Amino acid sequence: MEDRVGRGRGVLLLADGSRFEGELFGAAAIGEGELVFTTGMTGFQESLTDPSFAGQVLTFTWPLLGNYGIAAGV
Repeated sequence: MEDRVGRGRGVLLLADGSRFEGELFGAAAIGEGELVFTTGMTGFQESLTDPSFAGQVLTFTWPLLGNYGIAAGV
């Protein structure tokens, strides 16, 4: 399987017809799931790889997400 990383613009479509545009991050694929959020100021890598979020679309409320970098191999 080809390794594809999302770059460019993406769209979040909700069941009520609401549409939100933004920047892609992660795999370039069509997905669906329950929309959930986290308010953590750190630990975003752990959240993104946490199996408890399986089947959910995880959003972050902290505006400075990623300022301290990403560990190699994640």
